[in-house]
Amino acid sequence: MPTNFTVVPVEDSVTSGQEEGAEGDEDTEEATPELSGRRSKGDESPIESSPFFNSYYDGKNMALFEEEIDSTPMVSSLLNKLANYTNLTQGVIEHEEDENDDGVKRVTYKGPQMGTFIGVYLPCVQNILGVILFLRLTWIVGTAGILGSLAIVFMCCACTILTAISMSAIATNGVVPAGGAYYMISRSLGPEFGGAVGLCFYLGTTFAGSLYILGTIEILLTYIVPEAKLFSSEQPGADENNMRVYGTCCLALMALVVFVGVKYVNKLALVFLSCVVLSIMAIYAGVIKTLIEPPNVPVCLLGNRSLQSHGFDLCQKEVDENNVTRPTELWKLFCPNSSIEFSCDEYFILNNVTQIQGIPGLLSGVISDNWWGEYGPSAMVVEKRNQPSVPVPEDKAEGHHGHYVLNDIATCFTLLVGIFFPSVTGIMAGSNRSGDLKDAQKSIPTGTIMAIVTTSFIYFSCVLLFGACIEGVVLRDKFGDSVEKQLVIGLLSWPSPWVLVIGSFFSCAGAGLQSLTGAPRLLQAIARDGIVPFLQVFGHGKYNGEPTWALLLTAGICEIGILIASLDFVAPILSMFFLMCYLFVNLACAVQTLLRTPNWRPRFKFYHWTLSFLGMSLCLSLMFISSWYYALVVMVIAGCIYKYIEYRGAEKEWGDGIRGLSLNAAYYALVKLEDAPTHTKNWRPQLLVLLKLDTDLAVKHPRMLSFTTQLKAGKGLTIVSSVLEGSYKTRGSDAKHSEQNVRSAMSTERTKGFCHVVVSSNLRDGFSHLIQSAGLGGMKHNTVLMAWPTNWKQADNSICCTNFTETVRETTAAHQCLLVAKNIDHFPANDERLDGGTIDVWWIVHDGGLLMLLPFLLRQHKVWRKCKTRIFTVAQLDDNSIQMKKDLQRFMYHLRLDAEVEVVEMHASDISAFTYEKTLVMEQRSQMLKQMQLSKTEREREAQLIHDRNTSAHASQSHRAATSPVHMTWTKEKLVAERNRNREAIMGVRDIFNMKPEWGNLNQSNVRRMHTAVKLNEVVVSKSQEAHLVLLNMPGPPKSREGDENYMEFLEVLIEGLDRVLLVRGGGRELITIYS
Repeated sequence: MPTNFTVVPVEDSVTSGQEEGAEGDEDTEEATPELSGRRSKGDESPIESSPFFNSYYDGKNMALFEEEIDSTPMVSSLLNKLANYTNLTQGVIEHEEDENDDGVKRVTYKGPQMGTFIGVYLPCVQNILGVILFLRLTWIVGTAGILGSLAIVFMCCACTILTAISMSAIATNGVVPAGGAYYMISRSLGPEFGGAVGLCFYLGTTFAGSLYILGTIEILLTYIVPEAKLFSSEQPGADENNMRVYGTCCLALMALVVFVGVKYVNKLALVFLSCVVLSIMAIYAGVIKTLIEPPNVPVCLLGNRSLQSHGFDLCQKEVDENNVTRPTELWKLFCPNSSIEFSCDEYFILNNVTQIQGIPGLLSGVISDNWWGEYGPSAMVVEKRNQPSVPVPEDKAEGHHGHYVLNDIATCFTLLVGIFFPSVTGIMAGSNRSGDLKDAQKSIPTGTIMAIVTTSFIYFSCVLLFGACIEGVVLRDKFGDSVEKQLVIGLLSWPSPWVLVIGSFFSCAGAGLQSLTGAPRLLQAIARDGIVPFLQVFGHGKYNGEPTWALLLTAGICEIGILIASLDFVAPILSMFFLMCYLFVNLACAVQTLLRTPNWRPRFKFYHWTLSFLGMSLCLSLMFISSWYYALVVMVIAGCIYKYIEYRGAEKEWGDGIRGLSLNAAYYALVKLEDAPTHTKNWRPQLLVLLKLDTDLAVKHPRMLSFTTQLKAGKGLTIVSSVLEGSYKTRGSDAKHSEQNVRSAMSTERTKGFCHVVVSSNLRDGFSHLIQSAGLGGMKHNTVLMAWPTNWKQADNSICCTNFTETVRETTAAHQCLLVAKNIDHFPANDERLDGGTIDVWWIVHDGGLLMLLPFLLRQHKVWRKCKTRIFTVAQLDDNSIQMKKDLQRFMYHLRLDAEVEVVEMHASDISAFTYEKTLVMEQRSQMLKQMQLSKTEREREAQLIHDRNTSAHASQSHRAATSPVHMTWTKEKLVAERNRNREAIMGVRDIFNMKPEWGNLNQSNVRRMHTAVKLNEVVVSKSQEAHLVLLNMPGPPKSREGDENYMEFLEVLIEGLDRVLLVRGGGRELITIYS
């Protein structure tokens, strides 16, 4: 059918709204939230404090929806907020708030303006290209060879490109606030993984600062001002000490610059970027120049060994001057005496001195000698391949090793992987600036991937060009000892080596400053999220939000890396932390893709879960390839942080993938569990605990939860529940408050499980619904635990009695076990230790074996561990008690249960006058409660009188029963005597009937039941009154509901005089087996 709509122009409505007066405008301003989408400290997700919702509504055309306008805003308001939403950078909101609180005028923040090139591409290029390219790439090419170096570069670049693809998918799946990898991982994998990997990323960034500072000091002391060394090279450890002293001073200076103001670092960023670009251009220009005119870089060889260039000026053994042969300075280095005839170093005598060009150029064909690597131990002499030489024993040249170029460390392929990998890190620079980008979802994937492609091309080309232009002995000369202590890559550059030396110096210094700027802010973000409690102090800073305390911690950790004093040893540590971070970025993308959650809708479409798993596998492989022991240490650190956050951290719900993965795993497990019933060997009590709440909605019997903890020990299912009377509409808030109180009590009593409070019109229906529907699928309860209703005699209209008996009936109908605890408040707490004593089991009837299993489960807990188990069973008239005891002992042996066994014989005694009197009082009370509508006060008075009378009568009867011994063995004479006593008892009963006619009107079934309860109680009290816990078979309720109160009276008599009692009723199936 057609529907008529009224079109309202937006301009008119806005205008009319503006004409309503100043008062309405003020209300509108107050009701309109800020567009910043500010988040409170430790906020879980920007979605929860969404700036899109505007609660203000003053229209009349949509009156049908006005009652829900606070939670469901008008579409026009929503679209307006979406169009004007701005994602501020990290820290801007906090700075504005702090400045406003101090009375300073609020800073006006302009919207993000950066595009892909300036905001993502250039920062990534600047962070990726750095110290390893300038100081170690030539040495890696010389040591690993061109093929080995290409393999290293390919593995590392493949790792970063796969990680960038996964990161792009995550970054384009909605708005990513500033926070970079930490935000993406924590919101994708949860606070535990996010905190662990975030701290690893923080440590990686901090050690990156150490790496860049060490590179800066190495360039300064080796290539710029070597005279500034404080310790002489002859002293042991002099180079390391120089690095430590100058590195500490440089760290203090950089930390001071960062503390004074980040704006100065940001202003210098363009200068540092220019240094990187100019240095790269100088390298390519130098390579092109070698085609025209190779540089003059002489290198002196003795045989095939490379010599250090200091200590001599001519690469000759002797020189002719005026027809006189004179030894050169080189001769004096290898000969103790300048005399020509004097015996010199044997290798020096047998081999010639040759001078070669260190950089012969592209057309020289030197690339054929550099294809393969040359690894070796520490202090191995660097030798030229295919150069003729006469070898000599090593022991004859020991004193002159100091004149050769030597390996400073032992080299292998795995070590080079760990050293090179930091040169491909920095791919997160774009995602860290997501708040400054015009369109982060477009700029981050494009800029990051293009930066990786560009830098990968640079690395691949540099490996090939270095191997094609530079001699192998020069490539393997890490510190330029054979070329007069000059930077090898600087010798290749054009127009001057100083272009690359100065450029690399400022590039490393700038990268160090940026690391010291970014790492404290990352730590501050983690601290403000509140997931790591002991880091909360680092969430505070200066008045404008600068992370002062985080900066101090960062400087302290950075100093540890500087004290290592070796770039080659710090680089693998840095690689581990970044590889761990990249691994979890790939894992986050793979998990989200496989889960196919509805919110997973990345705009970047060129991803697949197989690529993410490949990237994750590659990261893990590189970790163990680089250094297996470093990898294990980092994994242990991450694991400890994970468990700490899981144990002590704040609970966060970020809609993470791990939670979704858990839900999927739980779903598949539940479906599988439902396919087949639980086998007897796997059966354990899955508890539904029915709690009672007081008037304040707090748990009335906390010891019920303690007993649950002791019985379950964290294993299996536990559902703690309660029922509130009323309607959910009026008591929904009470139900939620009750659940909070129950969860708090469960936490206090260390009860692991689920909590559920329902609202029902009456308690009986509520308990019935819980028994029927609690649990899910195969994870449903099979045992109900409840407390004995001690006040059932004083309850109005016998509601308490009816609720209890109906619960017993429904558990029986549902084939569930039932545990009823008497005096639950007297049960031991979790911190108590029962020293000795017994747990007594009275096995009257067999209902599945739960009675045997419960003591075993309780003794697993430290509260009951020292208690012994005793099992009593009752022998009837025709039973052989001796054989019963042997059979029971054998049965306990097959069940693998340690328990003392005892058989108690109960002879068929006459029904005592006490039993008749007890039954008479019981039936009279039932009739009175049915026929008379007594007030609560009168009923309680009557019940108290009946209770006092019964107590006095039972005390006298117990005294008489205690004088008659309990016989343990039946004989023929005893059997005849017992039959005679039965005949006499019948005649005696007839005589009693003749004396008290009212006894003859009693229900004989009730008389027999009361007789059984009295006799069993006498025996149990005589044997188990001192036991810590008595487990007893619970009789079933009567089929007719008219006898509910009588049933309660029978149970009351049965457990009278015992402190801690657990009535046990089986579920109708075998729960224990003797088979393996």
